[in-house]
Order: sequence, then C-alpha cells, then structure tokens
Amino acid sequence: MGKNLYNKVFERHAVEQLQSGQYQLLIGLHMVHEVTSPQAFAMLREAGLKVAFPERTFATVDHIIPTTASDRVRPLSDAMAEEMLVHIEKNTSDYGIRFFSPENGEQGVVHVVGPEQGITQPGMTIACGDSHTSTHGAFGALAFGIGTSQVADVLATQSLAMAKLKVRRINFTGKLKPGVYAKDVALAYIHQLGVNGGVGYAYEFAGEIIDQMSMDERMTLCNMAIEGGARCGYVNPDETTFAFLKGLPYAPKGTAFDKAVLDWQAIASDSDAEFDDVVEIRGEDIEPFVTWGITPAQSVKVSETLPKSSAYKGSERQVIEEAYEYMDFESGQAIKGVAVNVCFIGSCTNGRVSDFEIAADVIKGKHVAAGVRALAVPGSMKVKNELEARGIDKIFKDAGFEWREAGCSMCLAMNPDKLKGREICASTSNRNFKGRQGSPSGRTLLMSPAMVAAAAIFGKVVDVREVIS
Repeated sequence: MGKNLYNKVFERHAVEQLQSGQYQLLIGLHMVHEVTSPQAFAMLREAGLKVAFPERTFATVDHIIPTTASDRVRPLSDAMAEEMLVHIEKNTSDYGIRFFSPENGEQGVVHVVGPEQGITQPGMTIACGDSHTSTHGAFGALAFGIGTSQVADVLATQSLAMAKLKVRRINFTGKLKPGVYAKDVALAYIHQLGVNGGVGYAYEFAGEIIDQMSMDERMTLCNMAIEGGARCGYVNPDETTFAFLKGLPYAPKGTAFDKAVLDWQAIASDSDAEFDDVVEIRGEDIEPFVTWGITPAQSVKVSETLPKSSAYKGSERQVIEEAYEYMDFESGQAIKGVAVNVCFIGSCTNGRVSDFEIAADVIKGKHVAAGVRALAVPGSMKVKNELEARGIDKIFKDAGFEWREAGCSMCLAMNPDKLKGREICASTSNRNFKGRQGSPSGRTLLMSPAMVAAAAIFGKVVDVREVIS
C-alpha cells in the first residue's frame, strides 16, 4: 500500500524516536509573532542559548497592532502593546531574524504573510505560537500551533517532540452551489464531526471540491482544522499550489523551482494510500452556515432553526444549554433574521484578496444598515495595497464600511477593535468562544465573507443566496 502525505513528510523530518514514544521532529519553518515570542526569547537569554537556525525563522506583528493609521503612531497608546512591539523588534534584530514590519510595509497576520511571501512551501514542517498555524497545511505542509515553551524549544533546537498522529481523509464530493463558500465547507465538516472529532488526527482534505478550490479557499479550510480538534489539516499540493508559489519572493527560482515541483509532487498522498478513517461529505448538501453558540460546531444551515437541547444528553446537553443562556437564543428559533450590531470581515481565516472580492460583490451599490458598525480589515499590508490599487477599498468605503490597516483586529480583540457589552457580531473569524471578541458578554456568529457582507447591508442574518440571485 502507498503512503499518505502526512506520513511521508513526518518520516522525512523525524530525527529519532524518544523513550517517551514521541519523535524528535525537525521543524523546517518557524513563524513568530509578538504575543508568544517575548517569553521564549527570554528563556533563551536566561539559558545562554542562540537561535539555532535564524534563517528558518520569520516574524511579524499582528495580534496587538492597531488597525487605524492614527493609532499606529509610535509609541503605541497601549503600553503593553508597545512593549510587545519593542520586544519583537529587538529580539529579531539581536538574533538575525527576518522581521516583516509595519515601517517596511510588509506587516500582516502571520498566516497571511508566510504564504504570500512564498515562505510556506509543500513538504515542510511548520510551527508557530498560534493556534491557527494549520492554515499553512493548504500547501501540503504539516503545520502545528505550539505553546510558548515550545517556541523556545524550536528557537534553540529547530525541533519539537511530537507523537505521530492518525490521519483522517475527508472527501468533499460533487459541486458547491452558488452562495456556498470555503468557510461554509469548513463549518460543515466541523458541524458533522464536532470540535473534538479530530483529536489525535491530522485531517487530509480531498475530493473534487478541494481540487477546484483556490489557494485562498484551501487556506480557509485548513485554518479551521484546529477548531475541529485536529492537530493539523492539509491539502495535497497540485498545479494550483505550484502556480501560486511561482515567482514569490522566497519561492525557488528558475530550474530550482522546477526541481522543487518534482519533489512536491512526490510528497502528495499516493493513489493507494492508507488512512485511519475516511469521511465523505457531499458538496450539494452544504448550505451557507452560521454558528449560533459558543463553539464552532454549534452551527446551523441558514435555512434551519436552532436545535432542541432535549435532543442531546449528558455533557453535550450541558454545553448546548450553556450556549443558549449565554447567547440569549432559544431552541427552535430561526437563525435567519437575528439582528447584528457589528460586522467584521478579516482575520487569518478570511482576510485575503478573494475574501474581500466576494464581499465587495455583495455590497456594491448598497449601504450598511443604520446602527450597524462594519469593519473591513485586510490580512496584510500586501493584501490592502492590492485591493486599493484595484479600487475595491472604495466599494467598502462607499457602502459605509470602515476600511482598516492590516492586523488580527476583532478576531480576538487584543487591540482596540472590540465588541461592547452584549453586541452581536457577524464575523468571518474562526472562534465564537465566550468573550472572544473583546467584550466578556459579546456574542459572535461565524459565517462566510459573503454572509457577513449581506448581514451588514440588512442589519440581520440573511441568506446570501437570496441577495446574489
């Protein structure tokens, strides 16, 4: 039998098996940002250690950076944010690490910057002190979110101790209907398999629908793998991958690129590869999804009503009832028509050029509903510049959106972009946990960029298929 990509790449990077049963895994690429790296660099200094391979480490600032130009004037008004920014500037300078800074016009969300620069490549093992590092799996890489102490481990040794995972292949068959996007596909598999369904697994996404997806769409799909409990998620590299990478700053050049493509093709899962589990999801069955609760699995199709808590048992029922109490929703209630106060388009899930193109198609010639605050936050300065060069920013501004600088923004609100009180936010981000968007009582509804755009125009959850038809 053949091998799947996970096992091929893992075996390439396994240095040795440890007494614990784990493996020492070489990490090919390390991405760092300002929140989880200061403590890690401090650990190195205390131990008198150097960064083992600084050329394999790249840094940017995203979580704490304000997204309005006036708030970016240094020093930042938030003393803690300024301190974090100073730390990453000093640490990257001291250790010879490439820093994509705001001053150089290169800054952005770490999981947007890596791919757009061509740093993320097939066959790599990638680590970053951020949960959504799984995003990079869209390129046929094994990408893991890690904790601060592990960030220090990678800086010092360029390796991690990791157990080998099982692999679940999720085949998406058929075709998606108009108005259904990659975010809906992601919410669909999480809805079906649950937030713990992927524990102990790597997810391989495959099938006709994945084959037809752009790299932006594949990144959205892999970004959410962690929300389904998987340690990582990936898509096998193909011509779409190679075309995306060709010509990017850090991608191989000339004959080296041609040679790399041959190797990238070889690490894709064999046609007779074995998997520990296989799941099939029909594309025709997927509709626009909206989360209604406090986990990404607590979602419904926009045409459906909220589930009855009596249909669940034990701890699962407790979580459902907790969600209803927090969200102030009721079982049997329609999600369609729920009023929203804030609409946010951005994040490492949906902050790329195509995400804003999709949203712009929905809002063009329309205006944000009275009383709704709408934010459009590009995932990087490169994304922002491209959209502005094409005049897409004007569509958002004319519609009443706030057009912002690049950053994580309201995804997790470690910056001035926060919900207030009990506001409900229609969001393209990845998590709807309690208090996730900056207010201890704020409420988050996850959906696609098209659905958020439609919600902004109508001031409530609507079925975007009815808007674009």
